[in-house]
Parts: sequence; structure tokens; C-alpha cells
Amino acid sequence: MLNNSPLTRIVHEQAKVYGERTAMMYPAEPGQPWNTISWREFSERVTLVSNALLACGIGIQEKLAVFSQNMPECLITDFGAYGIRAVTIPYYATSSAAQVQFMTNDAGVRIIFVGEQYQYDTMFSVMRMCPTVERIIIFSREVVKDGRDNISVYFDEFLASGQGNKFAGEITKRQEGLDDDELCNILYTSGTTGQSKGVLLTYRMYHAAFPAHDVLTTLSDKDIIMNFLPFTHVFERGWTYLCISHGCTLAVNLRPQDVQRSLREVHPTCMAAVPRFWEKVYSGVQDKIASSSPVQRRLMEDAIAVGRKYNVEYKMRGLVPPLPIRLKYKFYENTVIALLKKTLGLENANFFPTAGAAIAPEVEAFVHSTGINMVAGYGLTESLATVSCDWTGYNKTVGSVGRVLKSVTLKIGENNEILLKGDTITKGYYRQPQLTAQAIDQDGWFHTGDCGYMKNGELFLTDRIKDLFKTSNGKYISPQALESKFVVDRYIDEITIIADQHKFVSALIIPNYPLLEEWARKHDITFADRTELCRNEQVVRMVMSRIETLQQEFAHYEQVKRITLLPEPFSMAKGELTNTLKIKRPVIAENYRKEIDAMYAED
Repeated sequence: MLNNSPLTRIVHEQAKVYGERTAMMYPAEPGQPWNTISWREFSERVTLVSNALLACGIGIQEKLAVFSQNMPECLITDFGAYGIRAVTIPYYATSSAAQVQFMTNDAGVRIIFVGEQYQYDTMFSVMRMCPTVERIIIFSREVVKDGRDNISVYFDEFLASGQGNKFAGEITKRQEGLDDDELCNILYTSGTTGQSKGVLLTYRMYHAAFPAHDVLTTLSDKDIIMNFLPFTHVFERGWTYLCISHGCTLAVNLRPQDVQRSLREVHPTCMAAVPRFWEKVYSGVQDKIASSSPVQRRLMEDAIAVGRKYNVEYKMRGLVPPLPIRLKYKFYENTVIALLKKTLGLENANFFPTAGAAIAPEVEAFVHSTGINMVAGYGLTESLATVSCDWTGYNKTVGSVGRVLKSVTLKIGENNEILLKGDTITKGYYRQPQLTAQAIDQDGWFHTGDCGYMKNGELFLTDRIKDLFKTSNGKYISPQALESKFVVDRYIDEITIIADQHKFVSALIIPNYPLLEEWARKHDITFADRTELCRNEQVVRMVMSRIETLQQEFAHYEQVKRITLLPEPFSMAKGELTNTLKIKRPVIAENYRKEIDAMYAED
């Protein structure tokens, strides 16, 4: 049952209900039982943080930063700060020194919490350029402090300073004086173009979001939630707080690369994910099918085909499947599909919200074919994640992003742009009145920059206004539509479309290197390294032939004419990806100018 207490008190209210039940768990050594934190312990540690912050003299609406990978301490710190109405600002664990310096100074952060060695080293390296910072608090005891450091303390030392109850009256006074329009968080966007901007999130936005989602989900205190995406990401943050409001158990995955193992160890019922996670699952299953014996291959292919008919063609449309399909699906559900889910650690799957980028229809259909309830959705940091999502009990269409939340008013504006109003929509950007005025018009509509349309009560996205490419022939290209189509191919790991101001469409491709190397060896192609492999004409022709098969539905002017295989993946270190792994197209265009020019050289 939903507990919609203010964020200032919600952990304490849930502790009264659930006491010694597990609120959070997190991995110990690989293969060992996970460590647990009860609701009582969660509440006590939150109180210690509130006390310790007051002992530091933190005032109402003062700014604190949390620079860490996912750890239980992140949530304990957040709710301890909310308890005294301080504002928390999450930084991505991979943020660069320049990003950290900018955000810290822009927000005037006084205290910054850091997770492990990288975050500590990065923060300490910019300390001299961050005059407002008074103290660094380190979550991990394994962090080695710089010999010159005289302002940092470890988290357990910080908590110790909150012992005692001398601030109980002040905490109660602050919580009773809460104004819903006060700031709760400032979330700095990743910035695919230009400098990051701080999105203002208020208590009112969270308070409105929880009941709006409650009527759409089947969340309960029996659910085990895998926290996979960074808590910094608005999607994971809003989702996690919603799960806390339902008394769910949080399984905090500390490192993204460990998620497959974590899933098999915890067997969660729910997990928020981006399409990239499911693309990798899809590719893995396709690889498994391709390498299986003929009999196994036919069984798996038929199981997925039957699952598609049962779930996608009938159940998602509100139709009753014919008896032969029901019987056949029941057989596969208890055999082939059950084994697939168990291999992934998803045999207890309840539902899995997915958003953050375009979901390839083939991938979405595949996930539903296995009986996993992927809940497709759409939102922004500025909308506290959700604008729309699939509703439980309503028809769903592969390719849509669901139905608009009742707390949100949506209209389609000029150029089919999606415009928003509602209590869950931001009032603007921190210290950026001009950007705020550009995003929110005089009638109060927030301009998303995304294009779409409504059909039968569902929202469909078409493209993003700023990302539309215009070829030198005057034709408009939507790179996302092409990229989401191609990324399902097992030989393609990442792809970025090139077209703006060029005569035709081309693509830079990060191949699935192990698969490509295996294919080359089977075809007696020798190569000294990945650079030589990616330049091999036979290899390039093979990948291009797969592109040509996938793009037949697109108009001739939209189709990719040339490709370049790259020997190294895109990286954050080179500025090519945001912290949420979105491609920075201007940086890609600059970093690979030579390769791009070569694709157009003969024309």
C-alpha cells in the first residue's frame, strides 16, 4: 500500500510499519549472501545523518552533493538531508573533474559526499577551485586520503557526530514547516549539447508523482527491486523513492557491470532499465540460438514465436488467444521460457519499467514474447521521469510509450512538439532564467523538444526536434529511428547515424568485436588487430549487407549508403558519451571527422 508521507519523514514512517524487515540489501563478496539493512536501521541512520548535518550548521535549503556509484549510503544521505530540508545534488560516479567543479560552484555546495577512490580523488583535485566546499565525507573506508587532506572524514565518523538526540526538536520543527514548493533536488542534465543545466525538483513534484504512479502499478511490499541504473538518473531516483513508498526491498547493485550476476543472486521481481539492457539480453539470446543444435534452435525459435502470438498479438491487445496457442504457450512457459528466465535471474519477474531512449520494436516484442512485463515509458528529468507509460489493465501497442499520467496535461504543439503541464513538471533551471524562459512559455507549457502524436489513447514518439538531420538535398532524417532499427543486429554493438548537410546517410559502427572476430576466423580472414579487422572489405560488406536487410522499410533517401567500422568503442573519457551513455553527436562528428570525410570523399 502506498505511503505518501513527505520525503522528510517517509523512511521513519515505513520503519514504524516494517521494523526488522529488510529495507535494503547490497552485495558482499561474489557468491556470498548479500548484506542487509532493516527498516529500523535505515531510519536510525537517516536520523544520524540529519543530526550530523545540523551539527555542521547546515541550514534549510542549503546545497549538499552526493558523488558516488550506487551504495546504500546514497539513500541514507539523501533522506537524512531531506529530514532537515537541505537540498541534495547527485553527481554521476563517472563525472569528470571539470563537470564536478562546474556543478559544485554553480550550486554553491558546502558538503560533498563521495563514494570510492575515483570520486574522492576527483573531488580533492578540484578543491582549490571550489571555495564553498567545507568538508568531504567518504562513504568507503577503503579510500586512501591525500596526505594534504585536513577536511575529509569517513562516513562512520560523520555518523558518530550525529549520536545523541540534542537536535530532535529542530528536526521536528523543520519537518513541520515544510513548504511543498521548496527544492528537494537539483539534477544536472548530462548535456548532449553544451553545458549542463540544473533541473529544479521540488517536494510537490514527488508528492504528486507517487499517487499518479500508484494506480498504474502492481507494486507491493513483497517486491524485491534491483537498483541497476544510477541513483543520479531521474528515472532510477523517482522509481526507487516510489518503491520505498510501497515498502519494497531494495537490492542495490553497486556496479553496472555486475548486474547479470546480481540478477541471478537476488532473483528480483522488478527493475528499472534502459533499452540498452534489453538490447544486450536480446543479442545474447540470439547468439545462444545461433550456436545451438538444430533441434534446440527450432524449439527456442518456436517458443519465442508462440510467445509473440500469445502475448503481443493477443494479450497486449486485450484479446483472448485461441485454445491451441494457449496450450502451446503454457508448455513453453513451463519449459523453454522458464529456463530462459531462470538463466537471466528473472523467473520471479513482476514488471520492468523501461525508458530513457527509443526501444527497438523487435526488442520490445521479444521481451514481451518471453512473458516479461516490460512497461515502456517516456519522460524527462524535467518531468520527474514519467510523462507516460503502459498502464496495467489497458491495451498496449509495441512502439508506443504508453498512456499519459493523469497528473500530467499534454498537448501537441507546433512541429508536433510535445508540451507539458502539471504538478510533476519542473518550474525551471537553477540560476538560469533565460533557459527557463526558453523552455516554459508564457502560458506555462513546458516545451520538451520531442515530437510525437496520440493514437487510441497512446503516445507515440517520432523524433527529437534538435536531433533531426537535414541532408544537403533538403531531406529530413531522424537518426534515432534508424539507430533503434539497426542496434538489434547481433553484429552491431553501437551505431551513430551521419547525415546532417551531407548528400546521403552514412553510419559509424562499433561492432560486437567477439562475434565479428569469430565470423572472420570462420571465413579464413586473417587480421593482426581490430583496426585491420574493421578495415577488411569482406567484413565491411558483410555488415553492410545486414544493414541493407534491416533498412528496407525506410525511404531511399533515409537509407544508409556507407558505413565505417570503428576499432574502439565510444567513450566518456573522450567526451563522446554523456554520463547516461547518450551519444554527443557534435563530439562524435569532430572526433571522427577524418573517417566521416572519407565516406563522402568520392562524391
